[in-house]
Parts: sequence; C-alpha cells; structure tokens
Amino acid sequence: MLQDYLFPETISEAVSFLKSNEGQARVIAGGTDLLLDIPEGKIKTSCLIDITRIPELSKITLEDGMIRIGAAVTHNQAANSELIQEKAAALAYAASCVGSYQIRNSATVIGNVCNAQPAADTAVALVALGATAEIAAAGGTEYVPVEKTYAGVGKSTVDSASQLVTRVSFPAALKNQGSAFVRLHQRNALALPMLNVAAMVALEGGKFQWARIAMAPVGPGPVRALSAEEILKGAGVTTEVIEKAAQAALEHANPRSSALRGSKEYRTSVLPVLVRRALEQAVVNAGSSCK
Repeated sequence: MLQDYLFPETISEAVSFLKSNEGQARVIAGGTDLLLDIPEGKIKTSCLIDITRIPELSKITLEDGMIRIGAAVTHNQAANSELIQEKAAALAYAASCVGSYQIRNSATVIGNVCNAQPAADTAVALVALGATAEIAAAGGTEYVPVEKTYAGVGKSTVDSASQLVTRVSFPAALKNQGSAFVRLHQRNALALPMLNVAAMVALEGGKFQWARIAMAPVGPGPVRALSAEEILKGAGVTTEVIEKAAQAALEHANPRSSALRGSKEYRTSVLPVLVRRALEQAVVNAGSSCK
C-alpha cells in the first residue's frame, strides 16, 4: 500500500530516499506506466520518490559536444527542442511519435528507456545515437550504454528500487553527420509501432565513415544491425550500397508473429524497406544525397 510521496531536491537526496526505504520505494517522473502498474499489482511499493523538483533533471543541455537529457525531460520537451531537432533529429521525431500529445506532456524519455519495452521509440533512437545512461545509486555512479539496460522483454538491468537513471548523454551531430527515425504503425496516433528503425551516419568524401542502425521490435530490446553497419563503413554513399546494407540488417532481426504488430513474415519483408528509408533520410540530414 502506498504510504509516502517524497520530493527530493537533489540527486543525492533521491538516492538517499531509495536507500532508506530498503527496496520499497520507486522513482516517479511522468508516471504514465507506473501509475497503471501499481493498482494492477505489477509493481508493489509503499513510497514514491518524485524527481520533478530536481532542477537539473528537467533540462536538455549541450556540454563539450555532448547532449545531456535529464530524467524528468518529457517527450514533448525533446520533440520541440531546437537543439535535439538540429543535432539529434532521430530522437526529436521518435519522441513526437509516442502516445498522444497529453501523454507526451507527462511521459519522460528516460522513463521510456527504463520501462524496457523492445519497441520504445525514444530508446531505439538513443541506441542509434550512441547514448549512455548515467545511473546513480548509494554505491556511486555508473555509465551504461542504453542498449545494455535491457535484460529482456519488459525487464531492465536498472534496479528501480535502488538506482536512479539521472540522465542520458550522446554526442551531438557534427558537420556531415545526420540521424533519422522511421516507424511503421497501424494508424497515425496512439498506436504501438509494428516496426521502428533509427540510423545515424557520418559521411566524408562521398563515403560512409561509419553508421549505427537500431531496429525494433525484433528482439528483447533495440537491436543493432551490425552486419549492415560493417557494409556501410568506408563504402560509397549510393543506393546500391544502402540497399545491400538494408538486406543485411535481416541477419540480426528475429521478429515474432503478433496479433498486434503483424506476422513475422510480413515484418521481415518490410524491415529492409524501413532500414533503407532511415539511412536515406540520415544521409539527407547529414547534408548529402545518395548517388
């Protein structure tokens, strides 16, 4: 039964509250999933620790070439941020795809990650952007790549009863770098993705320096298309190369048939199309075009 609702004013105070409640507390920011899970009995807690009054956790900042997004930053904040739109286009669009406008006003980007659903739109974008989660606990702070925070479908490596993901950080796009996010869904709003793909590319002299591609839901969390990334490295920016990489992405995808998201066969056939579109748009956002 819920007994306490606490408002820490600093990160250290929030961590102290988690420790003193000995596994019985949970962190809340947006609460769009948590406040449904508690009455349904999926999560048992006697104390909620509201982090929305910790000033630095509600900010998006650029420091030393790194974009940092605090734990209380909402999807609409990310979607409407000029910094994110300019330097991390994939995340801006992914954030705009989550739920309804009202949900995006409350739900947080980091909450989307910690909920550990395989097709979490902003998590997929963050993986493509090379994001790292900063995780605070009584024993200190650790830094974990976002893709490593997934322990399985709906299972996070972050212990929400003792740890607080304070922010995620990733390099801001430089000149000749660009990112993009594409999504397949059944309708224009309030629909979970059937598939989503994010890509980040760096170009030089008409060639790919490197690329990162994240796909979902084709595994227990966002999945990197490593074979496709290897094909692109050092290759010319051409439609043929991108198509080859898009087909190679299937090597790392294992979608299952779902009444909600479609059959395995359908999603397998569509996935290369989405990878191709994400790469093409990322190239455009990097200020170039395919030959």
